[in-house]
Amino acid sequence: MAAADLARVLDLLRGRESAPVSSIEEARARLETFAASIEPVAGVRLASARVAAVPCEWVVAPGAVEDGALLYLHGGGYGLGSLATHRALVSRLSATTGLPGLTVGYRLAPEHPFPAAVDDAVAVYRALLERGVPPARIVVAGDSAGGGLAMATALAVREAAAPLPAAVVCLSPWVDLDVAARSDASSARDPMVAPDELFLMAALYLAGADPRAPLASPLHAELHGLPPLLIHVGSAETLLEDSLRLAARVREAGGSVTLEQWADMIHVWHAFAPLLPEAEAAIARIGAWVRERIAPLAMQAPGAAAVASAD
Repeated sequence: MAAADLARVLDLLRGRESAPVSSIEEARARLETFAASIEPVAGVRLASARVAAVPCEWVVAPGAVEDGALLYLHGGGYGLGSLATHRALVSRLSATTGLPGLTVGYRLAPEHPFPAAVDDAVAVYRALLERGVPPARIVVAGDSAGGGLAMATALAVREAAAPLPAAVVCLSPWVDLDVAARSDASSARDPMVAPDELFLMAALYLAGADPRAPLASPLHAELHGLPPLLIHVGSAETLLEDSLRLAARVREAGGSVTLEQWADMIHVWHAFAPLLPEAEAAIARIGAWVRERIAPLAMQAPGAAAVASAD
């Protein structure tokens, strides 16, 4: 492990936390400013789009083949984050998977509580199918709350008996919003997620809904019949147990799951790829895993439409 590199990232994050945040608007603005300091990969093509009336952004790295999609659901506790905050990460995932990234600007809480985010994510996925994107060339991915949303999207698609995506990728997923019942939310090592933030963000998103509702907390859903799942989690995460329990429950349901626990890594360390060798290595692992599971180009129908320019 590059201990010096990790120490620099931790110092950067702790510096960001030095001033208290007084409102969700301030928290959103602070995340936007912080994310803007990390550049996307060189040569990335960006295109705004409205897909199923949801604001989205195509993030297409050089070499990505435009007959599929990496449908990406950003993190931020369901109340923070945007198309811009995860642009750099999605650009790297597009490069490593060879798929064009489509970041979904789903509606945020508290203005739009559960199930607005799920509704938006599912609508975008269905729109891709309607535009002729082969489901065997679609991967649904997300980090933190977006990882939980990726699982909820797959669950909703399964329940609707629609074609499932080729795979689901969850980076440090938050899949259990029953925060009061948590036994693991005491880690002081992870500067990305403080335990008290979990209570606040869960309350804002749920707005009184059942914290164990399957599409809010996929850990409590019936997890059979889902696509292959990759979970990345760091050993120093506040939310480590979410990933361990999710992997165990998917296996119990007879599903295919690959759980990779990365030593000493914090929540969504992938976002620090320019600064942290483990982030670059983890992103490369995601690319290798995804490429093994998406259908090869030769299996697609002739003339499959390129989608990266669609709006």
